[in-house]
Amino acid sequence: MSSTLALEVSQLRVVRQHNEILKSLSFDVAAGELVGLLGPSGSGKSTLMRSLLGVQAITSGSAVILGENAGSPALRRRIGYMAQGSAIYTDLSVSENLAYFAGVLGVDRSRVHHVLEVVNLRALAARLVSSLSGGERSRVSLAVAMLGAPPLLILDEPTVGLDPVLRQDLWNTFTQLASNGTAVLVSSHVMDEAARCARLLLLREGHLLFDDTPAQLLSRTGAGDYDDAFVRLIKGAP
Repeated sequence: MSSTLALEVSQLRVVRQHNEILKSLSFDVAAGELVGLLGPSGSGKSTLMRSLLGVQAITSGSAVILGENAGSPALRRRIGYMAQGSAIYTDLSVSENLAYFAGVLGVDRSRVHHVLEVVNLRALAARLVSSLSGGERSRVSLAVAMLGAPPLLILDEPTVGLDPVLRQDLWNTFTQLASNGTAVLVSSHVMDEAARCARLLLLREGHLLFDDTPAQLLSRTGAGDYDDAFVRLIKGAP
């Protein structure tokens, strides 16, 4: 993991209609680091990711990404984003989807072949997306996010609804991307995915409860598993 910071968040607050969604969050993500953003539904994970992408107005504080303020036009091709819902076209094939998005991004078509290899979809390149399983569609969406070779990937609950085998395949890909120098911020509400991350950010009701390694989470709470650790953290157990 590099010491170069891909993302620096300082005292970030988001208020919508007098409701404080994010409450003075501060953390960073280094290049080559796989960081899990975990918490229950409604904890503020998606709002935080939208803030980092520049589509959610920040009330106060700052988010600096790759040396630019969040939302800067200079970041459009430097951040890969994978949303919860599929953002690909079901009436196109896998390769047609990737070729289309490569054109939108202005990247060389050779990247299509590269990302197909990375996500292990070359054998399905000619298949219509409508015929793919949920896990295969998730891998296509990840491939789209990777097309521009972005130094930062922001992945919003990419494994939701997938079976354990497909979840493991995706996490293996995330780990490989991080080992190659990409900063990866991935959100989840499934606590057993915590062990796959180098570092964890645990959110609840807009508060950052924890920022450290998975091992430290278990040690600090004295819990035997991550679900129990999160419950103990919420309740303030030692």
